[in-house]
Order: sequence, then C-alpha cells, then structure tokens
Amino acid sequence: MSTNETKQYFDLHTTGIGYLNRIREVTPKEGNPFLSVTIAALRGSVDNAQYTHFECRVSGKQAQEIVRQLKPAVEGNQKVLIGFTLSDLFAESFTFKNGDKAGETGISLKARLLRIAWAKVDGQPFYTAQEDAA
Repeated sequence: MSTNETKQYFDLHTTGIGYLNRIREVTPKEGNPFLSVTIAALRGSVDNAQYTHFECRVSGKQAQEIVRQLKPAVEGNQKVLIGFTLSDLFAESFTFKNGDKAGETGISLKARLLRIAWAKVDGQPFYTAQEDAA
C-alpha cells in the first residue's frame, strides 16, 4: 500500500435560484469569524413558487467577494436573485423561543455557499461568472 494516498470525498452539491437575505459576519465564541447568508430558494411551479430557506456559511472565495458586493443592495431592501451552488447540506433542529411557535421544535437547513453563477438586483443583471477556460 502506498503511504501517499490522497483522501477522497463524496461531494453533494445543490444548485438552484433564490433570493439573498441576511448577510452578516458571524463571530463564534470559539473558532474564526465567517460570512453568513440566508438564501430563500425557489421551488415548485413558476405559477405558484414556494421557498426553502438555507442558512449558509459563505465558503467559496468568489462567493465571498460577490456577497460583499451585494450587501448594500440587500441592506437597502432591493431584491437580489442569485443562481447558486451549495455543498454539505444538513438539517439541524432548534426550539422556537418567541411567537406563536414558542417551545415548538423547528428544523434549519444549513449548507456552505460555494459559488454564485449569476446575480440580479431588482431584475437588472449585476454579475455573471466567467466560465473556466478549458
């Protein structure tokens, strides 16, 4: 057996279209600060679209740059629609603290935002990723 074996991984990527929300820097008690966003991903019929919310740690360098550029638009309540790629999706349970659901258990979908393929602000093109040269 070779001692120089490279670790291999199974990648689970999720692609979609959704609205970018809640851009924030998170500073955990332990560990390094990171950029975080919420994506309200569109699903279902175009005539009756529904949303699935993802809490994302922005991991990709390109995604971090674009999210930071889009932050003023999001904070200005403009509609920011993106094409995205997520990785490492998992669910985490929590207990609602306030409101009608106080005390009930909820589920939060979490992932890493790897890439933004394109972005529109209030329907106007803002960013389109350059395809990698082959």
